[in-house]
Amino acid sequence: MAHKITLIPGDGIGPEVTFAAKRCIEATGVKIEWDEVLAGSDALKATGELLPQGVLDSIKKNRVALKGPIITPIGEGFRSVNVAIRQA
Repeated sequence: MAHKITLIPGDGIGPEVTFAAKRCIEATGVKIEWDEVLAGSDALKATGELLPQGVLDSIKKNRVALKGPIITPIGEGFRSVNVAIRQA
């Protein structure tokens, strides 16, 4: 049986760091089923939301996530994605 992990690549160097960590985890030989979701700037471009509900749903379902750094835009109306994930 494979373990399910939510994978959030993140922004900036996030995807590079996250996928390196993913390769390290996969090198252990443990069977992992990755559920890749977007949060941060890529999600904002694709959906108009920094933190789409699907991200939170995936984390709640899988109970574990590997997340790269996520940038929160400066200005009013933007809540920290990192804080929102921790509080969910």
